[in-house]
Amino acid sequence: MNATKAREALLAGVRGLALALVSMTGSVLLFTLTVVSIGLIPVGIGVFAAPLFIERVRAHADFRRTLALSWSGVRIPSAYRPVPRRPGPAGWAARCTTLLRDPATWHDLRWMLADMTAGFGIALLPPVLLAYVAYGWVIALGVWRPIANAGGDWFLFIHVTSQQSGYAAAALGTALFVLGLFVNPALLRGHFQLARALLSPSREAELAQRVDRLTETRHDAVDTSAAELRRIERDLHDGAQARLVAMGMNLGTIEALVEKDPAQAKRLLATARQSSAEALTELRDLVRGIHPPVLAERGLADAVRALALRLPVATEVSVDLPDRARAEAPVESAAYFAVSELLTNAVKHAAADSVWVDLSYEAGALRVSVGDNGRGGAEAGAGGGLSGVERRLGTFDGVLAVSSPVGGPTLVTLEIPCALS
Repeated sequence: MNATKAREALLAGVRGLALALVSMTGSVLLFTLTVVSIGLIPVGIGVFAAPLFIERVRAHADFRRTLALSWSGVRIPSAYRPVPRRPGPAGWAARCTTLLRDPATWHDLRWMLADMTAGFGIALLPPVLLAYVAYGWVIALGVWRPIANAGGDWFLFIHVTSQQSGYAAAALGTALFVLGLFVNPALLRGHFQLARALLSPSREAELAQRVDRLTETRHDAVDTSAAELRRIERDLHDGAQARLVAMGMNLGTIEALVEKDPAQAKRLLATARQSSAEALTELRDLVRGIHPPVLAERGLADAVRALALRLPVATEVSVDLPDRARAEAPVESAAYFAVSELLTNAVKHAAADSVWVDLSYEAGALRVSVGDNGRGGAEAGAGGGLSGVERRLGTFDGVLAVSSPVGGPTLVTLEIPCALS
């Protein structure tokens, strides 16, 4: 076993301990409070309490979805129905009714019941396999004596009553540690696969959600295309077109002055030459904004490297893409402009002095991660640049995940399903 595999196994043990604690605290507490609040609906109190706790359950489940994807690469889909937010008692009653009629609510409760039992046991196995080696050797190095004086104790199936049984406990603990090095990542993944089996929506709900998402992203794509066309028209009208018109007027004046006032004609020629150069620059910038030449000629990896070189902060780009394999042009363009927006945010809003970008392709999806060591606090779906990125990716059925605690660091991960050719 190499060092990387051993490090992953040890990390899986730490993560398993954290998951076990979350399962026994968060899931038990939220399950109990939610069930009690639902039981109090007939007396009126539950109408106000149940929506609050069910929404906390959803946040808890979404947090575990994030951990499943980032720790084990297990994607757990969700299909929560929109919840009305009207004020007043009628609004609370509508929220409570909508939440209780949503099948995802009962999926969450079913998952928490399993999470605090089987999920807890699976999550606890990785740290236990690693911890038993210390306990076994502590027994072998002398603790067996007070244990034997007290009548002995069991180390799993070994009855510790002597030095020999203490050494046997140490050997068993070492064997469990070695076993943990091989199976801990799989156990952690098994914990999340159990959650996926219980949290995933039914086939009908998933198809309905996909139709709704495709409808929404279609409208977003149409609106985005219309806005982009208006921007191009405005830039052409206010920029290059105005300069070309001015240049034409200058040429007409030059034609009239070339014999009467050659010196003035020469000055106007210089002005016309400068206007033509500026118009050409603006046209190049406009074309670059539509589809950068470096992206078309050299692909996404080199285009992102070119973006990084223009940033005023240290930026590291890591690429793990198949050689000479490229996604379709619209997918590359969407990924390029998404990375451009994220890098701009890191410099302008996060006050970061170090940025990193990772490009990879796995499981039929282009995966891009952009991180920085800035002040954090970024949120997807809160308007602004990240919402624009999310809409752009939605056109391709892509997803955006943001991890940005206050104080940083920030990590934004986007995935776009695609094929490389």
